[in-house]
Amino acid sequence: MLSTSNNHAIAMLVRKLESIATFCDDERQAILSLPAKTRVLQPGQDLVRDSDRPSQCCLILNGWACRYKIIGGGKRQIFSFHVAGDIPDLQSLHIHTVDHSLATLTEATVAFIPHESLRDLTARFPGIAAAFWRDTLIEAAIFREWMVGMGRRSAYEHVAHLFCEMYLKLQAVGLAGNYRCPLPLTQVDLGDALGLSNVHVNRVLQEMRRRKLISLHGGTLVIEAWDELNRVSEFDPTYLHLETRAAA
Repeated sequence: MLSTSNNHAIAMLVRKLESIATFCDDERQAILSLPAKTRVLQPGQDLVRDSDRPSQCCLILNGWACRYKIIGGGKRQIFSFHVAGDIPDLQSLHIHTVDHSLATLTEATVAFIPHESLRDLTARFPGIAAAFWRDTLIEAAIFREWMVGMGRRSAYEHVAHLFCEMYLKLQAVGLAGNYRCPLPLTQVDLGDALGLSNVHVNRVLQEMRRRKLISLHGGTLVIEAWDELNRVSEFDPTYLHLETRAAA
């Protein structure tokens, strides 16, 4: 299903960027004026495929998506999860051939914004260009944390760290609070992101429940012991560089 986007849709981008930067009224209005078309996509649909040369960027309006790559034997490595407000293929503005794929994990509404419009926006408003650059640098910081998790954290610590990260990212765009957030991910999704088997993920989640750190109910993560989850994962949110956060 395809439709023309409006200010309400693009407002999610403003909300995301204002969690890491500050805009004046002119900058905010310029973002809201971006032309875009929205589509409702089903789970498992590719937005961008490895080796594509896209002419537009994807803004997630609702639902979840992921960056991933398929290696020999059909094994999938997920590089990142993306939620409302994210533009996960922003780098395609400057890196013309994509070296990974981007797909929906749930039903998702996505706005497609032409590269030409984004380039014009950043040329006219250096502050917005700086915010996009800052967002890209923060994504690089998140990748570094995931690498530390893959290489040096135990499976238990790695899962705990991811839960802390996702909660704060969702909270920053108004999608989480009171230590509750959506987590519509399967154990396979978590395993493909963390480099763990489905069985190993299941054991970690059972142990976290047993210790009363978390509970999971119908795609919702409830963090029962935030301070303890932070402690066991050595979670330090500095790398997320969030300038504004709603109350937990």
